[in-house]
Amino acid sequence: MNNKVTLQDIADTLNISRNTVSRALNNTGNVSEKTRNKIFQTATEMGYKHFTPIAPVSNTVSEPTNNSINEIALFTHSFPGNSHFGTKLLNSFQEKIGEYGYKLSIYIIRDSEIDQLCFPMNFNQEHTAGILCLELFSESYSEFLCNQQIPLLFVDTVFNHCDLNLQADLLYMENQNSVYIMLKQLINAGYKNISFIGDRFHCQSFNERWKAYCSVLTDHNIIINADNCILHPDSSPYGNIDWLSKEIQSLPKLPDVFFCANDYLAISTLKALRQLNISVPNDVLLCGFDDAPETTITEPALTTVKIPSSSMGYSAAELLLSRVSHPDMPYRTTYIKTDIIYRESTKKAF
Repeated sequence: MNNKVTLQDIADTLNISRNTVSRALNNTGNVSEKTRNKIFQTATEMGYKHFTPIAPVSNTVSEPTNNSINEIALFTHSFPGNSHFGTKLLNSFQEKIGEYGYKLSIYIIRDSEIDQLCFPMNFNQEHTAGILCLELFSESYSEFLCNQQIPLLFVDTVFNHCDLNLQADLLYMENQNSVYIMLKQLINAGYKNISFIGDRFHCQSFNERWKAYCSVLTDHNIIINADNCILHPDSSPYGNIDWLSKEIQSLPKLPDVFFCANDYLAISTLKALRQLNISVPNDVLLCGFDDAPETTITEPALTTVKIPSSSMGYSAAELLLSRVSHPDMPYRTTYIKTDIIYRESTKKAF
C-alpha cells in the first residue's frame, strides 16, 4: 500500500480503536507491548511511514509525551459540586495530575448518552490519556467504557461489579468495618432494633454498608427484618419530608436506631422525625455516612463515618496515572480507610 494509509486503515485491519493505534505510533507508553508490536508490524506492512521507534517503558508515572494527549477526563452522572465528597476529591485529583502536565476536563454523562452507549458529543478520545469515573452507576455504560481500550479508574461502582468483571482499576472508601464497629457499639449499649434507610442496590458502597448492617445483626443473633427498613430504589423521593415521614410511620414500630446509607439520607430522616415530633436522640438514635459539612450544624449534630476525600483524590490520581504508564499491570481494587465520628445524635448510647 502507499503512504496514503491512515490510522483508521490500520485500526480497521486490526479491529481495534484508532486511538490505540495513534498512541502506539506516537510512543505515549499506554499501549501493551503485544498490541504495540502488532500495530508497528501492521503499519510497516501497509506502508505507513509516519511513526517513530518504540521507546522503553519507564517504571515511574510519566508525563504526557505527546502534547495533544494531555487530558484526563472526568465522567460523572451529576455535577460534582453537588457533593462535598466529590468536590474535595476532585480538587486534590486535579492538583496531582497537574504536577505531571495533565489537565482535567469534566463531562456530565446524560441519560441519553447512557442509553445510546456513546461518548459525550464534545469528548475527544484522541486527546485523552485516561478517564476517571466518579459515582457513575450504570452497568451497561460501565461495560461500554471498559471496551474502549482507554485507561479507566472507577471511584465507587455499580453494586454487582464482580459479576461484570470490569476491566479497570477500582477505588472505594472503606465501608464494612466502620459500619460494623459503629453499629456493634450501639448494640452493645442495648440498642438492638436498628433500621436501615437507603437503596442497598444503588451502588457498591451502599451495598457494602448494607452487608455490614446484616453481618453485625446476624453476629448478635438479631433477626434481619426488611419490613423494619426503608429500602426503596434511590430514585424514590427520599428528600421529600412528607413522603419519608409516611414511610417511617408505616414501619412496624419505631426503631431504636436509624442507620442511613449516607448523610443526605440521615439529614432527610432527621427532618422527617422532627415533623413527626420524634426526638433525636431522646426517642431514637440516628447515624449516617460521609461526614458532610452539614452534619456538624444539624440539631443534634450527626454521628457518621468520615471519608478522607482529599486523600482519595491523591490516590485516584496515582492509580490512574500509573495505569496510563503501565497498561499491562493487573487491575487493582483499593480501599481508603474511614473513621467513625460520634456526635450528639447517638450520645445516649455512650
